[in-house]
Amino acid sequence: MRDLESILYFLDRTLRVSDIPDYPHALNGLQVAGPAEIRHVGAAVDASERTIREAVERGVDFLLVHHGLFWDGLGPITGPRYRKVAALIRGGVALYSAHLPLDAHPDLGNSAILARSLGMVPEAGFGSFKDIRVGCWASLEIDREQLRERLCAAVDGETRLIPGGPEEVARVGVLTGSGGSALQEAAEMGLDTVVTGEVPHHAYHQAMELGLNLLLGGHYATETFGVKAAAELLTQEFPLTWEFLHFPTGL
Repeated sequence: MRDLESILYFLDRTLRVSDIPDYPHALNGLQVAGPAEIRHVGAAVDASERTIREAVERGVDFLLVHHGLFWDGLGPITGPRYRKVAALIRGGVALYSAHLPLDAHPDLGNSAILARSLGMVPEAGFGSFKDIRVGCWASLEIDREQLRERLCAAVDGETRLIPGGPEEVARVGVLTGSGGSALQEAAEMGLDTVVTGEVPHHAYHQAMELGLNLLLGGHYATETFGVKAAAELLTQEFPLTWEFLHFPTGL
């Protein structure tokens, strides 16, 4: 058990939530206050109604998510938003969200962990957002089909290869979630392959025209790594337990 304020201070400092720019409605950090003393941490990708309900049922009192409550912007606390906030308050669950601060972290970040799981040693940042780079890239000599098989193992599921680049891969960028906006940047950096979660329809043609292999592991599946790593780190720092609340979207 540990006091909530100590956990918040540790996470805010470790993830640098006040320093990392993000989308206006990300609202990184504590989104809903909870009990003063924390015992059990839940990690999840999304602050969905189903996730919150499961967290309450499983005795979670601190829920750490990648996607928080307010992606649709400011609005009345009614409908699904009311049900989620009410369930958190009634269940005594604090909600903490970390979006780009968790994506971009060099050790705990989704992109860095996925890259390492593919056998890569990140060399520098990739995937620009304002004045930061959210993903990473590295040199990796491998057949693109073998890389796809590694990605299947890493995300424990099916993946998609858009074969716009060379069969023998040499320079790979990793940007978890939705990385379609980074394809031009990848080409300008001399990368030949981009690993991400999902892309819009036009990204197929863009990858083919830019000479890039594009590997898609799923938005949800590529963003499970960071919250797990952060929750595990909390249990190393404080006398807490944790579990992952797994609700895949298939997207």
